[in-house]
This record gives sequence, structure tokens and C-alpha cells, in this order.
Amino acid sequence: MSSAKNNAKAAKADILKSGKPWLLIAVIAVVAAGAAGGGAWLFASRSAAQQIEQEQAKARSKASRIPAPAQYFALEPPFVVNLAGAMAGPRYLQVEVQLMTRDPEALKNVEQHAPAIRAKLLMLFAQAQADALADRAGKEKLQAAALRDVKALMTAETGKPGVEQLLFTSFVMQ
Repeated sequence: MSSAKNNAKAAKADILKSGKPWLLIAVIAVVAAGAAGGGAWLFASRSAAQQIEQEQAKARSKASRIPAPAQYFALEPPFVVNLAGAMAGPRYLQVEVQLMTRDPEALKNVEQHAPAIRAKLLMLFAQAQADALADRAGKEKLQAAALRDVKALMTAETGKPGVEQLLFTSFVMQ
């Protein structure tokens, strides 16, 4: 065994003297640089592919977010109510209302329940105070309350609010 150890030591000494360790180090450095470059290329190509995939997903998402066309239902004839209030003489309100939805099924439901919607809105409009409707904020508050009542009625009747907006298309106080 001692002769084998001596032979290994002698071979090691010969390699060190001949300058071959530099060749070994150079080969290892080239292989390491190649591996690093390959890893970087692989990472970059995966990142680019993921980025393209994410952009395509965003484009699909935007396309799916385009809302369906709005559909309107006019509650005919216009509402005409006496307004409550301390102002001199009787006050009247005439308002035309349209309901907006994007769901064809909801439009059918609104049409079916139009008499109940009219009754609910008639009671709401009749409770309005004349002086509260004199400015825009009062009109918007009444509009929001009307939409809330319509959505509550539709939810009770169909399980879905169905209506997205309630629009006053004419608003006359006298």
C-alpha cells in the first residue's frame, strides 16, 4: 500500500510541475460559464413566455369585461303626484322614469312586474317634500331611493335585483 501512496504522490507532483492544473481549471471555468449562460437563457425565455401569456390573459379579461348593451324600459304613463310640504298651495310632481338593465331576462321580469314597480314608486314620489326636491341633491336622493326600492322589489320577486339604473327622463314640479 505504501507504494501505491508513493505513486499517487509522484503523479500529483508530476501534474503540478507540468502545468496541467491550469488546463483543468480553464476547462472547469468554460463549463461553468456555459452552464450559467444556459441557465440565464432558460430563465429569460420562460419569463418572456410567461409575460406573453399574462398579456394574453389580460386581453381576454378586458374583452370579457365589456358590458352587454344597455336595455331600457319606460314606465308609462309618467308619474303625477301631489307633493307634501308647507309651501303655499298644492304642489305637483310629474316625472318620467326609465329602468336600465343589461340582462334580457331581467328586462322581461321588469316588464312582468311593472304594475308593482309603478305602485311602489308612486307611493315613494307622493311622500316627497316639495322643498327637498328644489335642488339637484334632493332629486338625486329621490332617484337613489327609487332605485333602491325597485331593486328590493325585484329581488323579492325574482331573487335578483335585475335593474342597474333608474333614470328620470323628465322631472317637472309645479
